[in-house]
Amino acid sequence: MLPAIILRMLTHNPQVRRIVRLALDEDIGTGDVTTATVVPPEAVVRAEVIAKEDGVLAGLPVAQVVLEEVDPAIRSEVLVAEGARVRPGMVVMRVLGPAASVLVAERTLLNFVMRLSGVATATRRFVDALGDSRTVVLDTRKTTPGLRVLEKYAVRIGGGRNHRMSLDGGVLIKNNHIAIRRGDLAGTIRAARAAAPSLCGIEAEVRTVAEARQAVEAGADVLLLDHMNASQVAEVRSLAGDRVLLEVSGNMTIDRAPEIAALGVDFVSSGALTHHASWLDFAMYLHPEAPTDGRD
Repeated sequence: MLPAIILRMLTHNPQVRRIVRLALDEDIGTGDVTTATVVPPEAVVRAEVIAKEDGVLAGLPVAQVVLEEVDPAIRSEVLVAEGARVRPGMVVMRVLGPAASVLVAERTLLNFVMRLSGVATATRRFVDALGDSRTVVLDTRKTTPGLRVLEKYAVRIGGGRNHRMSLDGGVLIKNNHIAIRRGDLAGTIRAARAAAPSLCGIEAEVRTVAEARQAVEAGADVLLLDHMNASQVAEVRSLAGDRVLLEVSGNMTIDRAPEIAALGVDFVSSGALTHHASWLDFAMYLHPEAPTDGRD
């Protein structure tokens, strides 16, 4: 489970607020015509957010931001911690507020929880597959445009770690960078070392054992072993020793990850944590509150 400070940073992140507002604008349009025509303005409801599948919960802090943006009068109670496993029928959140506001928030709230729980669930499966190995599963930048901060948060909730959040997150020399420099892998690494900030690590993508050797000798800090088979990974681990960290990527699956982890690599990375994650199903059920005459 993430420290409480991570959750606070998420809900107070201006980017998260912008994402939520954009999602609400997209869903509401000029107004909820149905609710405006059939729901009395004074109506109040209780609501429960309920899991409909087994999986890992993520996104309730974002759900609370949705409620705050729609109507500060809505009250909510989180019943299940982020990162907990859920099962069908489990109530994860309760809501109380004006019926019209809760109805406006419903779909956007559920969409965030379903999407982020799906990513967290996919990540937890990878983490579980790695067992007691020291290998860490990393995400990639293959995220839904505009939702990266949330999807990478969900990876953390699922037990994975984040690779670069954006292009300013570190030097990662890939094959296209090397191609632009006419295949000069070693020279590209040395150029990055000379120009990058002094505390910035240099990671280089390599596709053969020979390239791995060049990268190590040129002073790379991390090697990204792209689409290498197990025997190649083992050979690179042997030649590199403890001089560099090793990340293995390219068609990384849950079935393949344990075999690669057993070779002593530091990281496996998979875009599938985000781009192949299925949504986890949740529903919101509303119950009308009895009207009050103002007396206790």
